Amino acid sequence: MASTTRAGATTPISGSSVESNGLNVIAEGERRGTPRVLFWPWFASNISVLAIPYGAYVLGFGLSFWQAVGASVVGIVLSFLLCGFVSLAGKRGSAPTMVVSRASFGINGNRLPSFVSWLLTVGWETVLVVLATLASATVFERLGWGGGTLTKVIALVVVVAITVTAGIFGFTLIMRLQTWITVATAVLTVVYIVLASSHISWSTVSARPGAGLPEVIGATVLLITALGLGWVNCAADYSRYLPRDASSAGVVWWTTVAASIGPVVLVVFGLLLTGSDAALSTAVQSDPIGALTTILPTWFLLPFALVAVLGLVGGIILDIYSSGLSLLSLGLRVTRPVAAMIDGALMTVGAVVVVFFASNFVGPFQGFLITMGVPIAAWCGIFLGDLTLRRRAYADTALYDSRGRYGSVRWSAVVLMVVGTAIGWGLVVNTFADWLSWQGYLLGPFGGKQGTWAYASLGVLIALAVGYLGTILLTRNDIRRQEDAEGALATSTRTGSA
Repeated sequence: MASTTRAGATTPISGSSVESNGLNVIAEGERRGTPRVLFWPWFASNISVLAIPYGAYVLGFGLSFWQAVGASVVGIVLSFLLCGFVSLAGKRGSAPTMVVSRASFGINGNRLPSFVSWLLTVGWETVLVVLATLASATVFERLGWGGGTLTKVIALVVVVAITVTAGIFGFTLIMRLQTWITVATAVLTVVYIVLASSHISWSTVSARPGAGLPEVIGATVLLITALGLGWVNCAADYSRYLPRDASSAGVVWWTTVAASIGPVVLVVFGLLLTGSDAALSTAVQSDPIGALTTILPTWFLLPFALVAVLGLVGGIILDIYSSGLSLLSLGLRVTRPVAAMIDGALMTVGAVVVVFFASNFVGPFQGFLITMGVPIAAWCGIFLGDLTLRRRAYADTALYDSRGRYGSVRWSAVVLMVVGTAIGWGLVVNTFADWLSWQGYLLGPFGGKQGTWAYASLGVLIALAVGYLGTILLTRNDIRRQEDAEGALATSTRTGSA
């Protein structure tokens, strides 16, 4: 089985077999399909009803309804457009995201973004398992079937078992599961929207006063951070099986559209629903999904539990698969299934701590999103800047050789990520956890930590810009020399063959 090397990996045709591909470049004979196959994993992993409570978080910035709609649509689409562009690297490199990232950072320098990627994916796995567990407990409590500790334990075990199994079996099983999850969640989500629509009061929602530009930007950045930016570090993991001659425009289109459709509909519906009911808006702060059951008829509680859990499982499955790949890219010498099991164990421990011992969920969750969103935004900017400059496919063997053309450490990328993160953390305020109160140290010119711009989360956008523009400016000549050498080598090889 492949782990941290290129050789000897093959993809199973049957979904009942364990995928043996790890960090290796996918062999030519195993690349198949068209960009439209990307619809299933991206739609399924983002159709979760978790997007509905985001409506309350967006309105929490004091926006009017139409300001909130604009911020939501822009934030969601832009965030997943980033994923679409990163997916291009998977098609061009036929390797996981954190392997292709070595071209930007060097083979050993890439351990920095790999560590950040691993933390982010394991964190998201834990968050989604917690939500699935709490939602199940709330539904069973309303039905009078329990809802206490035993129910939470059973729900936690079931969710963990499904996701870890999918993570171990790998790509083929995941793609099949995501197809089923897409169909089931789409149908049941439509039913939920129909049933909950009677609780919408347009007069209440439309009467909301507007807010200023800083608040609009803050809401937009919240959604960028909470949605697409949480996926950029693994976006190429699912396009790497496509043929290298697949349509680039198709890869970007299917990734962006498939991932955006569900969240746009659900967040806008969440704006209408939570904007109509102040009590509901408050309730989702402590139990984001469970609170949504309070407006449902009893007969739909079980179907709702199914749609809630399935939607969350769709996201957890992708996360545990990619977190395993990130762990391997850190240099851990185990097989991909073992890496998935390790992450599954960490995910379970984290979920147990939050579900059974933490007093508040939303605060730490938002603190986690903002804190991790800054360095991953810096990495994304660097990665996309590098991708923008390249005109040739990645050199397969060089992605695994620190003596090759990508080198051991590309210090320009490492420095840009560190600087982008340092500036970014200085321009965000994080009051959701006491241990994060040190952030915001650069907000003085913007009115300080209590000023108008404090909660606009400018640091996320600045980190992205520092990474992208810095890469364009600092590495243009290096990449041109790399590609000139590749072109000369290709010409020499063809001449010798002739």
